[in-house]
Amino acid sequence: MRTRFPCAGVRQALLAALLAAGTGGACAHADHAGYDQANEPMETTTMPEAAATTIEGDGVRIEAAFEIDDGGPLRVRYRVQNTGGADLAVFDRGDRHAVLTKRQQAGEVGRPGFHEDGAGGLVLSHVARPLPQPGPTLPPTPLAARLAPGQALEGSFGFSPLVGDQPRRLRWCLGVAAFDEAQFRSPEQAGGVEVWQASFALAESQQRLCTPWFDVAAGAFGAE
Repeated sequence: MRTRFPCAGVRQALLAALLAAGTGGACAHADHAGYDQANEPMETTTMPEAAATTIEGDGVRIEAAFEIDDGGPLRVRYRVQNTGGADLAVFDRGDRHAVLTKRQQAGEVGRPGFHEDGAGGLVLSHVARPLPQPGPTLPPTPLAARLAPGQALEGSFGFSPLVGDQPRRLRWCLGVAAFDEAQFRSPEQAGGVEVWQASFALAESQQRLCTPWFDVAAGAFGAE
């Protein structure tokens, strides 16, 4: 993975594009603490201190903007571009269990997973997760948006710690994989996005791309 930081002019252009864009799919306020996603584009003034970064992987580029108010939730807006020659699966659409239990609407950006890194940091993630063991009656089948070569997908989400203080630093990881139709099924159009159910095996083979650490106090991305 190669991470690069835009220069000032490019950063401003990126922020303007991200802040003016809509989300990647239909969405609604979640019914659980710690996560929300609004279906209206945020006004530019809502993220005055946003910091931007770009991550590049195999056939994919991710541009992300982070903003956090003092004591408020983290807001993340991102753009995923397929820079390769084959379709990609982007694992930001949650899982089938969340849709069936009405915790999430089909096609919307899913609730991010999260874990502590042991050094005062919190890692948020939208990735394909393995099948829990023992297997549940209603498995949390990963959902992925299909992204054609040259196309881009935009989305946003918010996150607040469920308990305790805001972590000292944060990062976000996104899973993507080559779209092999043998490992995907049951496509549906939801919120303007083509969403597929994915094989649990992709939890092991997906490409996992992460932003640099975002320093909460400084409001900026730091070095790895």
